[in-house]
Amino acid sequence: MPAKRVPDIVVARLPLYLRALSAMQHSGKEFTSSQEMAQWLGISSAQIRKDLSHFGEFGKQGTGYSITGLQQKLRQILNLEREWPIIIIGAGNIGSAIANYPGFAHRGFRVCAVFDNDPRKIGSHIGRYEVYDVRELPTFVRRHGIQLAMIAVPAESAQEVADLAIAAGIKAILNYAPINLSVPDHIRVENIDPVLHLQHMTYYLA
Repeated sequence: MPAKRVPDIVVARLPLYLRALSAMQHSGKEFTSSQEMAQWLGISSAQIRKDLSHFGEFGKQGTGYSITGLQQKLRQILNLEREWPIIIIGAGNIGSAIANYPGFAHRGFRVCAVFDNDPRKIGSHIGRYEVYDVRELPTFVRRHGIQLAMIAVPAESAQEVADLAIAAGIKAILNYAPINLSVPDHIRVENIDPVLHLQHMTYYLA
């Protein structure tokens, strides 16, 4: 990893490259090029080459990129060589859907617990996960060394939940609540709000 700071927008594109490479591999391909990746992703080949150049030289003249090799390098860069345990806070519709999503395991993530403050939900199950009392969250996070949390609670509860998670040791939050969280500078937050994306798209509609 180079010492210089890589722009976050570049880091954000790396998972897209990893996903495209995985799809190519499943189709039976062994090698690819920046031009082919550009066709898969709708990103210019020059941009792809520039993004990858932040982390070294990966392709070979005449053969392009080894799909397996480039996947391995990207997984190293993204710290995906290990399995990351995740907690979900909120056992409502969104939290339940996330807990039941089957795509985490083969991409380096493992949901290990769901938390809620509703007495009617505590002790119930979402698929194979028991719903724990959110008051147990700090002990659970510290005991298992968890750094990643997904927050899927109503907007009015999200900040309090985030504060609790951060105090317990959570370092990164995927936030499904429709609110901007106030967190310390060293905490990473990504917001998932479909309404914002819809509003972005309607700008382009006649």
